[in-house]
Amino acid sequence: MAIYTLPELPYDYSALEPYISGEIMELHHDKHHQAYVDGANTALDKLAEARESGDFGAINKLEKDLAFNLGGHVNHSVFWQNMAPKGSGPEAPEGELAEAITEFFGSFDAMRAQFNAAATGIQGSGWASLVWDPLGRRIQTLQFFDHQNNLPAGATPILQLDMWEHAFYLQYKNVKGDYVKNWWNVVNWDDVSARFLAAKNA
Repeated sequence: MAIYTLPELPYDYSALEPYISGEIMELHHDKHHQAYVDGANTALDKLAEARESGDFGAINKLEKDLAFNLGGHVNHSVFWQNMAPKGSGPEAPEGELAEAITEFFGSFDAMRAQFNAAATGIQGSGWASLVWDPLGRRIQTLQFFDHQNNLPAGATPILQLDMWEHAFYLQYKNVKGDYVKNWWNVVNWDDVSARFLAAKNA
């Protein structure tokens, strides 16, 4: 029985156009995300088989497979919810989230500039993320490498941007900066705010 399943998108494939094409969204969700779901379930099954057979030499590789695929599944699940059609909600952070961004970055524009630099500066495949750091009690920007590397234990992503080429290349080719700039038009600030408050108050 599959433990992990592919979540449905909360909008149509074409709902984020012209900023992200429907073709990209369909391939990204139905093919790439599904592959991570399948990979995570396969890794769990193989880990169970290794335990039962006593093949603990296989554990190291299988744990890496699980971390990679589960990271991809979790990141994408947040990513889809972090976006919404333009005009369906606030165009900038509001309330406590806006106050926290101003406190820790100086302004929304300063946070966005730092986030953009993190996103476009990723070497290879990865994610740009705005996270809640429970130890420092603050918001931070981070770069994830692949799906799972570089996330401090306990930090909670509240805003995720996929910087793997499959997320933008069909539309933006190698011009990552345009993809990042246009993506801000479809950020779902209601969702980001809800994640921020849940993480902060946990």
